[in-house]
Amino acid sequence: MGRPRWLRGGRGRSGGCRVPPRSPRRVPSPPGPLRQLRTRQAGPARSGHASRSGRARTLEPVQPLLDAPLAPLTTFRLGGPAARLVTATTDDEVVAAVREADATGTPLLIIGGGSNLVIGDKGFDGTALRIATRGLALDGTRLELAAGEVWTDAVARTVEAGLAGIECLAGIPGSAGATPIQNVGAYGQDVSATVTEVVAYDRRTDETVTLANAQCAFSYRHSLFKDHPERYVVLRVRFELEDADGLSGPIKYPETARALGVEAGDRVPLAQARETVLRLRAGKGMVLDPADHDTWSAGSFFTNPILTAGEYATFLTRVADRLGADVTPPAFPAGADGAVKTSAAWLIDKAGFTKGYGSGPARISTKHTLALTNRGEATTEDLLALAREVVAGVHEAFGITLVNEPVTVGVSL
Repeated sequence: MGRPRWLRGGRGRSGGCRVPPRSPRRVPSPPGPLRQLRTRQAGPARSGHASRSGRARTLEPVQPLLDAPLAPLTTFRLGGPAARLVTATTDDEVVAAVREADATGTPLLIIGGGSNLVIGDKGFDGTALRIATRGLALDGTRLELAAGEVWTDAVARTVEAGLAGIECLAGIPGSAGATPIQNVGAYGQDVSATVTEVVAYDRRTDETVTLANAQCAFSYRHSLFKDHPERYVVLRVRFELEDADGLSGPIKYPETARALGVEAGDRVPLAQARETVLRLRAGKGMVLDPADHDTWSAGSFFTNPILTAGEYATFLTRVADRLGADVTPPAFPAGADGAVKTSAAWLIDKAGFTKGYGSGPARISTKHTLALTNRGEATTEDLLALAREVVAGVHEAFGITLVNEPVTVGVSL
């Protein structure tokens, strides 16, 4: 790849995803009881293998925590403890912890910063693996991020470097490793447009694999990794960005264009695009702030529904019956065959669940109807009760069943 323009580590939040328990299988064990190889090399390596540079590596034990609280590791600040918590700071440690869990048949929960995670009040009876790997390398327009890198920090660094492609994804809490799993997107950009490769540990074949963009099966808030959460553990993500002489990618999202005072398709200075998106997100409580309970959430709790042409026609009839023939819901083309994407936030609001709805410790955000929040004393069951009420109310009003975006552990809607 050549000599990186810069390489650094950092600290902060990272996203989370669940890997359900599997039956035991025989795999090579790490050297000793969860003893991994620590190294400063930037690229992934199989546990127990020599580094490409030939530098010697030293063995250090990774000490697990027992009966470890998980709520502080999530942005909801909800959920019970894990029987065992391991924090991995290198790719080798991640692979070794996963191998050990698989070899012993131990249920495994993978956590980054917990920004997309709802853990049950009873916690998790198994090993929680927190991925805290660090590493960011930029070579021309090519970017590589370790799975544990803080996403919003990485966006800021690419803007500083004058590269376009992910600037409108500023402020999204979570880790780099979580972005391809969810195909994270906002304000007219999705990571699937810039991801070139994902390096992952394949639990089925017990090897590190590199998957090209086309192999990731990206779609709206979905991917191969979300389809097979028990198989792949993301280690690194690679992107191809654009050098547009300090300008952003074409502005696609109408709200962003209005805020910038430009037309759709125009470009603006990168820093201006990022700062505008951060301001828009903050106004909706979507930028993490420990002092603001509107940000004690997982961001958007529901995905925007995608309807077939027939479903959309039925939906329009329901809208006219409930709100009047002159009311037109938000609608965006969503692929072939006339599919249409509509707004979950609009559905929630028009079904009667307005900003600040609720009287208990879990309520809808006062800034955005799409965010369910912990007001400080909530339990996971409080949150789920509110979510179920919203789902039932929207279905009764419009015949559409909302789907939760966060991953649930030990609970379901």
